[in-house]
Amino acid sequence: MDNITAYSVELVKDPFGILTGKRYEFILDLEVDEEDELYSEHGIYLRVIYGVEEGKMGIVKYHIHERVTDKYMDFDLEEDELAEVEAFCKDHLNEAGQ
Repeated sequence: MDNITAYSVELVKDPFGILTGKRYEFILDLEVDEEDELYSEHGIYLRVIYGVEEGKMGIVKYHIHERVTDKYMDFDLEEDELAEVEAFCKDHLNEAGQ
């Protein structure tokens, strides 16, 4: 992963109180080098669910999708990429609509 070019973040609503803590959904548009296995000519984005609960926070799950087709891409991020995404999400939590 080379660069997060755009993003959005929203608080996930839980009207039934099923989830503990809060969950946030991040959509991260990624710029990926053509040599990277994640590269797609259609572009890709990352959908991240980030959880915050009693002093602990982190990525609950994430999915990689092709931008134009919205097709799920069955890849895992490398540890350093995951750490970068986690730090980005933590830094931008306050931008979620409450």
